[in-house]
Amino acid sequence: MTAVTAAAAAAGANHDASPAVIDRTGALSILARCDELAAYSTLPNGLIRRVYLTDEHRAVNALAAGWMREAGMTTWQDPAGNQCGRLEGRTPGLPALLLGSHLDTVPSAGRYDGILGVLTAIAVVDRINTLGIDLPFALEVVAFGDEEGTRFGRALLGSRALAGTFDPAWLDLTDDDGITLRDAYSAFGLDPDALAPATDSALFRGAAARRPEDLVGYLEAHIEQGPYLEEAGQPLGIVSSIAGARRFAITVTGVAGHSGTPFDRRHDALAGAAEIVTLIERTARDAGLIATVGHLEVFPNAVNVIPGRVDLSLDLRAASDSDRDRVWTEIDAAMTALCSARGLTVSVTQTHNAPAVACAPHLRAAVAAGIRAATASPAEPLLLLSRAGHDGMAVADVTDIAMLFIRCRGGVSHHPDEHVTPADVAVATDAFEAAILSLVTAAS
Repeated sequence: MTAVTAAAAAAGANHDASPAVIDRTGALSILARCDELAAYSTLPNGLIRRVYLTDEHRAVNALAAGWMREAGMTTWQDPAGNQCGRLEGRTPGLPALLLGSHLDTVPSAGRYDGILGVLTAIAVVDRINTLGIDLPFALEVVAFGDEEGTRFGRALLGSRALAGTFDPAWLDLTDDDGITLRDAYSAFGLDPDALAPATDSALFRGAAARRPEDLVGYLEAHIEQGPYLEEAGQPLGIVSSIAGARRFAITVTGVAGHSGTPFDRRHDALAGAAEIVTLIERTARDAGLIATVGHLEVFPNAVNVIPGRVDLSLDLRAASDSDRDRVWTEIDAAMTALCSARGLTVSVTQTHNAPAVACAPHLRAAVAAGIRAATASPAEPLLLLSRAGHDGMAVADVTDIAMLFIRCRGGVSHHPDEHVTPADVAVATDAFEAAILSLVTAAS
């Protein structure tokens, strides 16, 4: 008897999975579905870019919904464009254990970030449904429509809506074509006014937001986005917490002028911005934090003109919100002093603020039990800080969360070279199933 079969038996399974279910919930099938979803992209030559409230979003939701129904779930698309599926527990209407991740991508993405978590969740529900387990809670899979924030510059729009923390002011956000989020919802066939929190659990299919009493927790499987599992020679790990992140739009303003202007008469915004980039890196390194300047735009951007303005971004992350905020205060003061010395001005707008989120101990214990069952190893699984953000950061506002990390070659993510092995996907699916079944046993 395998570890997963033993866990299923302990939870009250009454029959084995059929060959068809074993085939469609196996690693090769899951990876083939990842490949199928990767074809829905706005980029040529096999590159992936799939963003919120577009035809590509609609298409992958439809595919996911079909796989959810095949797994025995009832399905619906919520008002935020999240694709949802539900397998009822022993009686209809029980609180649900949420499982899932996201289907949107960054530009030139890999095919596993987010997507693998959605497909693993569907596969595990398929197995549990086929096993006929007496569930003390419902299982729901959520394929979030927007985690990355690629289109509207605001991350976690799908999971914020589910958590009831969606800010109506975000409806005025615009994409690169000037389309507002409100208009994008309407064009997608959604009602943005339905993003308000639900007031009755019976309305869960009609509203995006969930209530704490309607949920028992949230579990997500995700590629690691780091090298630590690979370095440790382990296929799976447990997330201890998700780092808190703040993002800023920074504008450095000087005076544009002819490239023949002497240095002592220049107010070069790009020279100041370049010094700010190295200042940010040095300050964050010294503090043991992560900081990224990922966007920089120069105006007027001519070869023979001194730059008069530079727009740049900053993404600052830390396990501790207090450490992150302290370092930001240092950076902000140093930027101001630097620009003053150069005859420049600097202005800052915060565009994102997500506090660090600790994973719930009882759900972490379930994930650990799942990993030990799937790997047949008595050793404690590796405990890892997630420096990347995830939908769980938003979902944590409404229920407890935990995450399973899957080894990713080289720790490469947000890149076409993302790679996982079938063996790791297989053991991750078994571990995710066993984690859920341990919660079933504990609640029965």
